[in-house]
Amino acid sequence: MNKDFVLSIDVGGTNTAFGLVDKTGYCIAKDSLRTNSGKTAEELFTHLFMQFSNTLKEFKKDHHLVGVGIGAPNANYYTGEVKAPPNLTWHDVNLVQLLSQFVDVPVVITNDANAAALGEMHFGAAKNMKHFIEITLGTGLGSGIVVDGKVVYGQDGFAGELGHVTAIFDGRICGCGRKGCLEAYASATGIVKTAVEMMDTINGDSELLHIDKEKLESRDVFVAAQNGDQLALEIFEKTGEILGRTLANSVVHTSPEAFIFFGGMAQAGDLILDPVRRHLEKNVMKVFKGKTKVLPSGLPGTDAAILGAAALIWNELDS
Repeated sequence: MNKDFVLSIDVGGTNTAFGLVDKTGYCIAKDSLRTNSGKTAEELFTHLFMQFSNTLKEFKKDHHLVGVGIGAPNANYYTGEVKAPPNLTWHDVNLVQLLSQFVDVPVVITNDANAAALGEMHFGAAKNMKHFIEITLGTGLGSGIVVDGKVVYGQDGFAGELGHVTAIFDGRICGCGRKGCLEAYASATGIVKTAVEMMDTINGDSELLHIDKEKLESRDVFVAAQNGDQLALEIFEKTGEILGRTLANSVVHTSPEAFIFFGGMAQAGDLILDPVRRHLEKNVMKVFKGKTKVLPSGLPGTDAAILGAAALIWNELDS
């Protein structure tokens, strides 16, 4: 009997991971290669499919490729294009057209946050949910909004960018060029900026004061908070307050069952999730109080991105 699987690809700024995933979410095999931001998309996928061909040789002929799912920065589900992706020098490229040179199966792309949301719905913490919002906390803040079991793409494929709603009026300059975006505060980059600001005003000692500000990383804040450092705990509290207060607005829009947190910074666990819960509940409209959970991702960390892109194409094939 033939065993169907999909090729799942997660394009990152440093590495591109890919795997063969069956319908249950079982990862048959996985591999990765350097994205190499100085190269073109054509070169990246030529190398990827060379490795993919070698991986396939390890399997019997009864394994059958039925589709390809790709999670990539600035990927547009509707058009198949990736437009001026950050940390890459591709400019604009149509990945669906490009991959037709390598495979003769359906190819679907979306951004990494939407892929994570689909992965969560198929294989993670949102298995029985039809209304939830995936928040990806990493260098930036991404989001995938699911309503009635479907990702919200909007008219042009770019809907759901909660990282770029205004959290602080006339606040920090964001990488997008606007001021006060949520991403400028609730992200690995944002928490470092908050730490530097608070280090300048602290009365007392903190292990963070013994780290060069130019070398400070979000992990340093996490480790200090784990050690009970008061300043680090206050930094997480302030970040969670801004995040929870801002997300309270999204509850009014879609009435989600849960916000599910995914990504490197989300691994801080309750250090970030507890203040988010408190300030979300404090600021949400009365009719919604007590209805929206704040949960960690249920996707296994090592395979999470691959499972997200796999869920994208399985979802398409099942629709």
